[in-house]
Amino acid sequence: MKAATPPESWAELLPWWDEQRVALRAAFADGPDAPAWQPFAALTPTMASWARRQAHEAAIHRLDAELALGRGTVTFDREFAADGIDELLTMVVHRRADWSAYTAKGTVLVHAEDAGRVWSVRLAPGEAPYFDEQPFEPGVTIEGPASEVYAALWRRPSEAKVTGDAALLEPLAAP
Repeated sequence: MKAATPPESWAELLPWWDEQRVALRAAFADGPDAPAWQPFAALTPTMASWARRQAHEAAIHRLDAELALGRGTVTFDREFAADGIDELLTMVVHRRADWSAYTAKGTVLVHAEDAGRVWSVRLAPGEAPYFDEQPFEPGVTIEGPASEVYAALWRRPSEAKVTGDAALLEPLAAP
C-alpha cells in the first residue's frame, strides 16, 4: 500500500476513506511479509512492521484515554511491552534529527524484569544513544515489570523504579 492524498471536498472524502479502508484490509490479508508504504526509514517496509508500529501507537493512546478517565490503566502483556520498549529505544528515539541540545553523558540500564530483557545504553553529548553489550556500572537504572517500564519511557505514570541520575533518561524519552 502506498500513501494517498485525500480529496478536499467532504462529498469525495467519505467514499475515498472507504476505498482506503478496503485496500488496507486487503493488504493485511496479504500477510506480514507483504510490502507496505512506511513513513519510518528505520523500519522494514512490510505489513508486519506497520502493524507493530500501529499496535504500540494505539497502546500508548489507550493509556492516555484511561488516564484521562481517572481510572486504573491496562497492564500490557510482558512480551508486548518489552517489544514496545525495544521499538522506542531502537527506532523511535533514533528518529530525532538533531541531538545537539542533549548534553547527557553516562550509561543507562533499562530492565524489563518479567520479560528477562535488558538494554544497555551509552550517552554522549550531542550524539544519538548507542547500545553497548559490555558490562558497565549504570548512571541510572530503570527497572520493573515490562508494562511499567514501557509506560515510564513513554512519559506516562508508572511504578517503574528509577535508581541513579534520572536526568540521564531524558534523551531516551519518547518525543
